[in-house]
Amino acid sequence: MKYIDDFFPGEVEKVGEYHLSQEEIIEFGRKWDPQSFHVDPVAAEESVFSGLIAAGPHLMAITVLLLGTHQPKVSVLAGLGWDEVRFLEPARPGDTLTLFRECMEVRQSTSNSDRGVVRNRITLKNQDGQPVMSYIITVLVAKRPESEKNPGWKKRVSVIDVTFLGLAATVLMRHKAK
Repeated sequence: MKYIDDFFPGEVEKVGEYHLSQEEIIEFGRKWDPQSFHVDPVAAEESVFSGLIAAGPHLMAITVLLLGTHQPKVSVLAGLGWDEVRFLEPARPGDTLTLFRECMEVRQSTSNSDRGVVRNRITLKNQDGQPVMSYIITVLVAKRPESEKNPGWKKRVSVIDVTFLGLAATVLMRHKAK
């Protein structure tokens, strides 16, 4: 699990990839945005896009899916807003879209010590590295619970202790077998 303590401004992370099919573009378009350039490949050829393209809400849904299934999961308590949503290039059938998250800001809550606010720039790029959409998402994220805090030296000591105990048990068993 990733907590607010794990976010650092300037950090960039590749979140995941998604392959966009013509069938999916048409299905989503028919249900949510029935413009000809989302649902009819022949009519789309005559549009300003010169072909079928994914709807903006479809791209948003893909980013939400990739963010929600990425490991490690983020301990999001609530989404607070999306700002500066931009559709920069059309996403087309056959595109492989890659999502990147850049941490812009981390603020501990002044009223609740168990949480804070993280602002991330989300960028979805096609297989040629061209950004097709971007936005800034602000989320309320939990702080790491005290029960999960364990200083690094304690982890190292416990590994050493376990290794030592295992070695000691092996020596004792060999000695006892003689």
